Amino acid sequence: MKEVDLVIRGGKVVSPDRIVEASVAIAAGEIVALGHDDLMPPARETFQADGLYLLPGAIDSHVHFRDPGYPHKETWKSGSAAAACGGVTTVFEMPNTNPPTGTVEALRIKQRAAESSYVDYGIHGLLGDDTIDRLEELLEAGVTSFKAFVGNTFGNLPAPTDGALLEGFEKLAPLGIRTVVHAENSSIMARRQLRMEAAGRIDALAHLASRPAVCEIEAIGRVLALAEWTGARVHIAHHSSRDSLFLLREAKRRGVDVTVETCPQYLLLNTGDMTRLGGILRLNPPIREAHHNQPLWDALVEGVIDMIATDHAPHTPEEKSRANIWECDCGFPGVETQMPLMLTEINRGRASLMDYVRWSAANPAKAWGLYGKKGVIAVGAHADIAIVDLEREGVLSEGKLHSISKISPWNGRVVKGYPLHTLVRGRFVVRDGRLVEEAAGWGRSVKDVQRMPDPAPRNMETYMSNILATPAGVPPTATPRREAA
Repeated sequence: MKEVDLVIRGGKVVSPDRIVEASVAIAAGEIVALGHDDLMPPARETFQADGLYLLPGAIDSHVHFRDPGYPHKETWKSGSAAAACGGVTTVFEMPNTNPPTGTVEALRIKQRAAESSYVDYGIHGLLGDDTIDRLEELLEAGVTSFKAFVGNTFGNLPAPTDGALLEGFEKLAPLGIRTVVHAENSSIMARRQLRMEAAGRIDALAHLASRPAVCEIEAIGRVLALAEWTGARVHIAHHSSRDSLFLLREAKRRGVDVTVETCPQYLLLNTGDMTRLGGILRLNPPIREAHHNQPLWDALVEGVIDMIATDHAPHTPEEKSRANIWECDCGFPGVETQMPLMLTEINRGRASLMDYVRWSAANPAKAWGLYGKKGVIAVGAHADIAIVDLEREGVLSEGKLHSISKISPWNGRVVKGYPLHTLVRGRFVVRDGRLVEEAAGWGRSVKDVQRMPDPAPRNMETYMSNILATPAGVPPTATPRREAA
């Protein structure tokens, strides 16, 4: 029997539908055997994982590493180090850097910056009015997907017009490429913020008042209409409100290819925390009232929300702690704290560990065309593994974050459940909770292994009849019949 690089023994392997005690053999970065320890091949190295759980490494589809353009906030090296220490083995990075990732030249700058990454990565290109004619060349140059900032955010990139959004969807639909959408209504938000400022409102809750849930409802409805009309694949970023869940539930029932993420902050925090923490908690969409928290959990369990992401968006403490809420930058680091926060809730009985693997790894891998190579511990998959101690207790500390940003709403929060070791394609990038410094640069683009399934054919003449003919009782995962064009 041929010798392999590593055998992990004695752990419990977690998938979305079961937990089994098994050993895992790894060679050349891939899993080559999985099963009873007696059946494992000889190995140059063994690792005992007794009492620990082997999870597919988390895939965070929403991070801002700020590089190029804002190295005082974050770099690819520091951001990916934070990801690795948080059990995250693949990230998808957002295009609102400087320059924005809307040209091949800008993409090349980002790709060079990413050469220092500890973890594997995808890069979202920018979908905007002035990038429509460059979508295909950006794909050829290495972007995995696109991002449309329908709502304004850091970098003040202009929201695409509805015409440009429709045209972008029309171009990407036959290619099967998914577009991430920041879905808020910019016009409503701009007018509301002006009213707040004119009234002298500079308090933390003024940010929420300027971005009511109707902004999310309207924008999601508009995006879903355009996606359904074109057959485009879309992904709703950082979903925050219970009030727009009905739109997503109905769209999935009709067969719209929409995936949805939410973040720990929307599940666990509310306006009480915003009042206490002020600008630290300013982000887009805003932290909302407590009555939104449980419906988002319910939507995760139901499958209306597919996955957990973080919207990791670091800034300096000075940029987050200004007295005037409008002068506080939006976002905070989260890629390193997501897993312990969510494992704590798993320990509390909020959901099962299998559910968590579905939300953190399997579903993101499927959404971005990586499943089989990533998002699963199985023969033939990349050996992307987070080795977790569910019993480990501790206190999150912003001073210990590997991100350059050292300000977090999770500072001082008690957690139970930690990733102790992280492997990316078979190599330890974190061991015994410590970053393996020489693993910087080990990360690779996932473009070469991305395989998006063929999109469903569209026949616009039967579009309305398909919608009207869909039975009311069809579950969200069902797809109505679509005749070939």
